[in-house]
Amino acid sequence: MTMATLSGADYSAAMTRALELAHRGPKFGPNPQVGCVLVDDSRDIIAEGWHEGSGTPHAEIMALETLRASGRSPEGLTAVVTLEPCAHTGKTGPCAKALLKAGITRVVYALEDPGSTSGGGADLLRNSGVEVLAGVETESARAVIERWLHAVTTGRPWVTLKWAMSLDGRAAATDGTSQWITGEETRARVHRDRSNHDAIIVGTNTVLVDNPRLTARNSEGNLYSHQPRAIVMGRREIPDGALIREHPGGFEHVANHDIAGLLSALGEQEIRSIYVEGGATLASAFLAEGFVDELHITMGPLLLGGPNMAVTELGVSTMAQAHHLIVTAVERLGDDIVVTARPQREGSR
Repeated sequence: MTMATLSGADYSAAMTRALELAHRGPKFGPNPQVGCVLVDDSRDIIAEGWHEGSGTPHAEIMALETLRASGRSPEGLTAVVTLEPCAHTGKTGPCAKALLKAGITRVVYALEDPGSTSGGGADLLRNSGVEVLAGVETESARAVIERWLHAVTTGRPWVTLKWAMSLDGRAAATDGTSQWITGEETRARVHRDRSNHDAIIVGTNTVLVDNPRLTARNSEGNLYSHQPRAIVMGRREIPDGALIREHPGGFEHVANHDIAGLLSALGEQEIRSIYVEGGATLASAFLAEGFVDELHITMGPLLLGGPNMAVTELGVSTMAQAHHLIVTAVERLGDDIVVTARPQREGSR
């Protein structure tokens, strides 16, 4: 088979493996999850790599280093990468140039890099005589790094909104207590979700009533290696002794209600994802202003009654103004129900 007759289908299996490798990288941090495999003319995989996080070798470099460690040369091979090789120097060098220097003769990738500084690797490779094939397993690749893609294209972090509630929609009892509405399995899921985001945001009332630590801990109670930055939003003062002030991921008090301004500032700091965990006023404000990308709604098997609804004012006075959701998953965790949903926006169905 000649170079001219190759198509994306010829590299579908290799790209699928590269996407599996991409998942090994962290979901948090400024960089996307990327996987790479090096294949020979028979499209057999002979080396693999993935990006392990900011400051570490990119997936292409890891694959090249793995290959060289085995004593083989990369010259004449094909690199199959989940994202267009970068063309800029950041904490590491440009992958496109590294592939050129290694003698790679063909590069196959799934998605173009939309970054204003990191993109352009494909053109650099083509102009240097490397065959480039784009658009292989594009939708699967987009699903892996959708949070990162959203952040770099919109300039604001991906927002996951979570709340726990009783089956009658209450986030707390009449006296304000809310521990625990859901069970241990659900709370363990929440801790994993915290660790997979760059920042976690709560309102001042949550801090004043619950005094939470908001750390991400495993089932043994130990801290996950990655801790999100803890942000408290609201004008009321945070007590000096509040546990959140000692958060290992860092603490920040945003003493206003300017959600758009906060998201813009976080985007400039390369915060790619945030986890909004309450309370009801803050959650409702994010929804009302249209800044939620995914909802994690956890429900415990109890009834509380009373006024403490999980969601308050959304600016809806008639059914025509309702916030419609697309439910993407419904799970049973112990006795709890966990619903994952996304806002129904123009073009979605």
